[in-house]
Amino acid sequence: MKGNSMKQTILTALGLITAAGFTLALIPQKADARAAAVMADDFENLPMSIELTGVVRDFKAYNSSSNAHPDFQQYNRGHTVGLVESYLDDDGKPVLKDTRGQRVSSQFRDSDGNNINPAMYSPELGDSAGSLNSQSGKSITSAESFRVWFRDDPNYNLSDIHSIVLERQPGTNKYVFHQHDDRSQDGIQGFFPADGKLWNDHNHNLGHNYFLTFELETEFVYQSGQDQTFTFVGDDDVWVFVNGELVIDLGGVHGAVSQTIDLARLGLDDGQRCTLTLFFAERHTTRSNFRVETTLNLRTAELPNTFNLYD
Repeated sequence: MKGNSMKQTILTALGLITAAGFTLALIPQKADARAAAVMADDFENLPMSIELTGVVRDFKAYNSSSNAHPDFQQYNRGHTVGLVESYLDDDGKPVLKDTRGQRVSSQFRDSDGNNINPAMYSPELGDSAGSLNSQSGKSITSAESFRVWFRDDPNYNLSDIHSIVLERQPGTNKYVFHQHDDRSQDGIQGFFPADGKLWNDHNHNLGHNYFLTFELETEFVYQSGQDQTFTFVGDDDVWVFVNGELVIDLGGVHGAVSQTIDLARLGLDDGQRCTLTLFFAERHTTRSNFRVETTLNLRTAELPNTFNLYD
C-alpha cells in the first residue's frame, strides 16, 4: 500500500507540472517530435540549388597597349539610370540610349523599403520617390563601343561559358548566389569569372583579372500571388530584363547597390512562361560584387554563342 501510494503521489505531481506548461525531460520522444515539426521545410519539394550558365567576356582597359576598350577603367560617375533602352533589340541585347544617363542622388523605394528602378516607380503602390540629376560627362563612350560589351569581337574581347550556383536558404523558397568582397579578409574577394583565363591580364597588385561582362539568360514560370521577386546587389553596371523589358537598372561605375523587382508589377498571366536576362559589367578596379536573391525557380535558357563554343 505504501508503495502504491507513493507512486500515485508522483504521478499526480507530474500531471500538475505538465498542466502548468513545464517541459518534462521524461518524454524525449515527444519533445523531439515537436522540434522536428518546427524545423520542417515547407519547400522541401524544391531543389536545394540551381545552376545557371552564362557567358563571360574579358576586356582590356582603355590604356592597354593592345585590344584596348574605351569603356573600361574609365567613367567613374556613380549609379546612373537611363543608359540603355527599355527593351532589348532583336538579338536579345541591350541598346545604348544615352551616353550620359541620369545620376541617382537618392533611391526610389517600394513600400517595403527595397530600392527599385525609377522607371517602375508607382505612388499608387505605396512607392517612395527618390531623385535624379543630369550627368555632366559620359558614362559610356558610344553606341559602337557599347555594342561589343555583350557580343564577341576579337578586336576587344574573348569569351567563355561560366556557371553560378544559387543555394536555397534553409526552410525557405529563396535562392542566393553571393560572391562579394569581404574586407575582413586579406586580399580582394568577389566575382571574378575571368581569373586565370581568356586575356588573363592579371592585375598583380589587386590579384584578379578585371574588366569583364557576364550575360545570363534564364526562364521561369510566373505564379500569381506567390510573392515572386528578384534582387540584385552589386557593381558595376547591371541590367535585368523580364520578357525583354528593363526591370532593374543599375548602370554606371559605382559601388555595390541593390534593386528589387516584384514580378506582380509586370501584369504577367498566371502560369506564363517568362524569360529573365541579366547583363553585368565589371568596368573598374578595385571591387567586384555580385549577389542574386530570388524566389523564382530559374533555369538556364539557350546559351549565346562564344568563341569557345566554336573550338
